[in-house]
Amino acid sequence: MSRPIHARIDLAALQHNLHMARRATSARVMAVVKANGYGHGLLQAADALRDADGFALLDVRDALQLREAGFRQPILLLEGFFSRDELPLLAEYELTSVIHNQSQLDWLEAYPRRNGLSVWLKLNSGMNRLGFASAEFPAVLEKVKAHRAVRDVTLMTHFAQADEAAGVEPQHEVFRQVAGAQRLPCSLANSAALLRYPATHGDWVRPGIMLYGSSPFADVAAETLGLRPVMTLSSAIISIRQLKAGDAVGYGATFRADRPMRIGTVACGYADGYPRHAPTGTPILVEGQRTRLLGRVSMDMLAVDLSDVPAAKIGSRVVLWGEGMAVDEVARAAGTLSYELLCALAPRVPLSF
Repeated sequence: MSRPIHARIDLAALQHNLHMARRATSARVMAVVKANGYGHGLLQAADALRDADGFALLDVRDALQLREAGFRQPILLLEGFFSRDELPLLAEYELTSVIHNQSQLDWLEAYPRRNGLSVWLKLNSGMNRLGFASAEFPAVLEKVKAHRAVRDVTLMTHFAQADEAAGVEPQHEVFRQVAGAQRLPCSLANSAALLRYPATHGDWVRPGIMLYGSSPFADVAAETLGLRPVMTLSSAIISIRQLKAGDAVGYGATFRADRPMRIGTVACGYADGYPRHAPTGTPILVEGQRTRLLGRVSMDMLAVDLSDVPAAKIGSRVVLWGEGMAVDEVARAAGTLSYELLCALAPRVPLSF
């Protein structure tokens, strides 16, 4: 028999979360499926999200997979093309590319084809990651619009604090001042802006994390937003032992029992994608009952407190995150984000759909 750890992907939940995104906007929905569909499987996630108006990802090879699987919607390369050699592929497979720097403009200028490319031109409105500065953006836009190879242009930016109290207004105002007068399609809203700032929706919204059942907000639960968990990572108890007061658990002896305790060992560790830095107290479900992680996470195992879970036995089901145990709560306890947990799921963990 194989190790008991596996991740179940609820494709119906993906479809539901896409529906929730659609309910929140009248804009077209560009479903973000980068990072192997946030760890959920690119082709499986895209198939569940087939009703989306388009898909966004990073790698041209992933885009070709979608095309070859029969997806005909617009496919957006969020970081654009990485060399001039990719431009013919973009034209052949009708892929849409973000343009965000001068090198891409230079490569585009050397491309001889006419009227073959759809591009999204990115404005750096304050995140200072990708995009053209406000001062240069108008001239770049005119150059791109006039280019012989460009068929159509969409304007875009990305918000740095849509999920925080600071909100989007400073960046939104930059976008309005620099690009607002243009009669061109635009795209600004990620999951957080889609849910909280309707004025930013424009023509295309780009939901990502909300599609996978996680809240983009630290202070609002996914369930409150009507979202359903898509990935449930589960395993089983493979060992049980009794501790006496003073006994240590795991590498570094970072946890010591302060009383007699019953603990279990779970077949899951950081090589499976569970965060090594998750501290004692991180919530876990055993036999459907909340309990806690104990000590340091190992490569292949972790320890769990069974003192108040009398039904637990060898083989008992353990939910690390997902149904009944929100990935956001686990991530918060571990000092990270649900994005990291979902995307870090290791290839050795079997997926079931």
